[in-house]
Amino acid sequence: MNTNTKLQNGEFLDKAELAALGEGQMAYVKPILSDEITRLFPQAPEIQPGLKLFALLSASGEPIVLTDTRDAAVANAWAHDLETVSLH
Repeated sequence: MNTNTKLQNGEFLDKAELAALGEGQMAYVKPILSDEITRLFPQAPEIQPGLKLFALLSASGEPIVLTDTRDAAVANAWAHDLETVSLH
């Protein structure tokens, strides 16, 4: 299975190159359940299972902030001059 991403000009990007795109410029807002928190935020305290939360992740997938509203995640990104993209 090819794990490279093909660009419109026919060139390919590997996973590392793709992850580096937008680093320091773009962040992703990802809805998650509290059950997933320890995977992204290992240092986070235990939280009631089943809560709907939002994680702000860097372009490379590194966690930035965890919040209970999408608006708060977007506001945090804007405060750090990051453009936001939603993940579903």
